[in-house]
Amino acid sequence: MSSESSAVDEGVLSALRKYDTPTICNVLELLEVRPRTAGYMDARIQACFPKLPPMVGFATTATFRSAAPARAGDVYSGLDRQVELLSQIPGPKVVVFQDLDDPSMAATFGEVMCTTYQSFGCVGLITSGTGRDLDQVEVLNFPCFTTGTICSHGYCQIVDLQTIVRIGGVTIYPGDLLHGDRNGVTTIPTSVAHLVVAGCSGLAEAEAVVLNYLKKGSPSAAGYKSARADCSRRIKSLADELRRKL
Repeated sequence: MSSESSAVDEGVLSALRKYDTPTICNVLELLEVRPRTAGYMDARIQACFPKLPPMVGFATTATFRSAAPARAGDVYSGLDRQVELLSQIPGPKVVVFQDLDDPSMAATFGEVMCTTYQSFGCVGLITSGTGRDLDQVEVLNFPCFTTGTICSHGYCQIVDLQTIVRIGGVTIYPGDLLHGDRNGVTTIPTSVAHLVVAGCSGLAEAEAVVLNYLKKGSPSAAGYKSARADCSRRIKSLADELRRKL
């Protein structure tokens, strides 16, 4: 985790927070560092608080279950170990849970857990399971992503920490860089994070050619085609420039 976070400058992380997740995905497509259908979570993972700004941080992973009592310890078994780990990990952290129950039997998180995570440097939470206490968590300005809500915590147990998990069709390793907003969640290879930042403004400028043309009013098919061609040329030039820097 620390080696991944130290590989990305805080200035890059700050810049990534200025852009929405679809823009991040668009630039990753230009870089051609992965297939266009890989690296982002599917529609099962939804933002609980869509109005919050983008979440950017490094994954700290865990598995979770709640369908049956723990063989030892209380229903919050594992939380103390997780907090001890969080206290040792630098950089902005995103707690990523894989719910081992299928279907989810109870909420992965609530007000107390999210307040705890935020206090130990976490900037958001993702779970393949469910959440609760959404009114209380929302006022924390703590982004959460789930498959839904369940009102009870059941026999909640944190099973394993810093293990490989799979969420929304994506395999997440401890230390993976994540970007999420109301549109969804994507991973960003740390080796190209700086290039993603460099490409975001250029992509916005290219797309503005078409948007500005349409905003002028009274568009024609020919004028639209010309604007689209100009936009495409700019995007191709941007993609070529970014790939040269890989």
